[in-house]
Amino acid sequence: MIPETNLIAAIDIGTTKIVAVVGRKTEEGDLELLGMESVPSTGVKRGVVLNIEETTAAIQSVLTKVEQNLNIKLEKVYVGIAGQHIRSMQNKVSRYITGSSEITQADIDQLYHDNYNMLIDAGEKIMHVIPQDYKVDHETGVKQPVGMSGRHIEGNFHIVLGRIASVNNIQKCIKRVNLELQGLILEPLASSHSVLTEDEREAGVVLVDIGGGTTDVAVFYDGIIRHTAVIPFGGNVITSDIKEGCSILYKQAEALKIQFGGAIGEREREDMVVSIPGLDEGWEAKEISFRSLAYIIQARMEEIIDLVSIQIEKSGFYHKLGAGIVVTGGGALLKNISDLIKLRTALDVRVGLPDRFLDGNIPEKAHMPMYSTSIGLLLSAMQKQISSIGEPELFPDVEPKDKEGDLKAEAPKRSWGIRGKKKKKESEAGMGNLFDGMIDGIQNGLASIFDDRDSDM
Repeated sequence: MIPETNLIAAIDIGTTKIVAVVGRKTEEGDLELLGMESVPSTGVKRGVVLNIEETTAAIQSVLTKVEQNLNIKLEKVYVGIAGQHIRSMQNKVSRYITGSSEITQADIDQLYHDNYNMLIDAGEKIMHVIPQDYKVDHETGVKQPVGMSGRHIEGNFHIVLGRIASVNNIQKCIKRVNLELQGLILEPLASSHSVLTEDEREAGVVLVDIGGGTTDVAVFYDGIIRHTAVIPFGGNVITSDIKEGCSILYKQAEALKIQFGGAIGEREREDMVVSIPGLDEGWEAKEISFRSLAYIIQARMEEIIDLVSIQIEKSGFYHKLGAGIVVTGGGALLKNISDLIKLRTALDVRVGLPDRFLDGNIPEKAHMPMYSTSIGLLLSAMQKQISSIGEPELFPDVEPKDKEGDLKAEAPKRSWGIRGKKKKKESEAGMGNLFDGMIDGIQNGLASIFDDRDSDM
């Protein structure tokens, strides 16, 4: 049995999947990922728990899998939080220095806790208070003011707010599976810990995590997080668009997106089609061209990217992003997605994988971008355990005040056919990298296209 004393566990409650991850800190300070299990998510929409019973059952299922595989019993977990109810804002807090006029850690701590006295909307809760920089007398941009002499200090803080009801629903689910909730971690922050480097944060970078129900955005500059946002659109709306546009089943649309979808229509071939079997005997099969499918995906992706651009503009750092954009999440698997984002934003783009900060034997799943948030939760939790008092607290003792002043049935399995409309020699000519290795994968995997499985985008 694995010793439980050094274990760190986290649960990622997503729209399409629920993931349980367990790891521990190595002597070198890296994260050793011990286990990772996932199950299809139920009861969650756009990152928000809507059905406690279904979500609890899914959490219990994934917990049982990871505990049995590792021969352990978990007692405490960190949990990620996102959803369209999350919003962020900037706040300034100041105070005068008394006594020797030397700034102490107690002064910084007091500035931090003063943020919880700010007025917020009824029904909201302060999730994170993230220090950015300080102003000592007339000196701006100070990152470490402790020990400096001054009479007046002002702190700039990034505040993340969420709905109390959504937080309570997560707490209920965790309590019902007999676990203690150690803390909630904002998912864009978690993903940033798993895919971004310190140099990227210093130069200026935007993390874009395209999940099933939401797209998370986090802007960093000069090593400091400057802006966070959760856009209530993700891979599921793309699947819905394909379903409506092609008049097919949702499961068929999801399979089309994952296996044949591309993000730029003009790069796909019109003469290549995928044949989808009819709903039942007597119904003719449908043929959908790769190009038509890609144009449907591109239209929705452009909308999501434009919303990301609005959030970058809102941050005020659009023209200071030396490292551009790092895209991760299941949506990062879409073919040509990096090129489309670059075309729409005029920023450099790379795909972020969550395995760069892991040690030891790394599970296969840990190399996939759809698990960036899950692994990032462990990395965030590990940093939380050694963080200084000036860093954000997940569950502060001080409760925020609101503006009122109060505390607050499976389809039959059939094979699909894929073919070219022209002669075989003409179809094979000029395919290049577009269909490199695709034929073998089609022959081996298309028969199981209607199997129930979790959506990765």
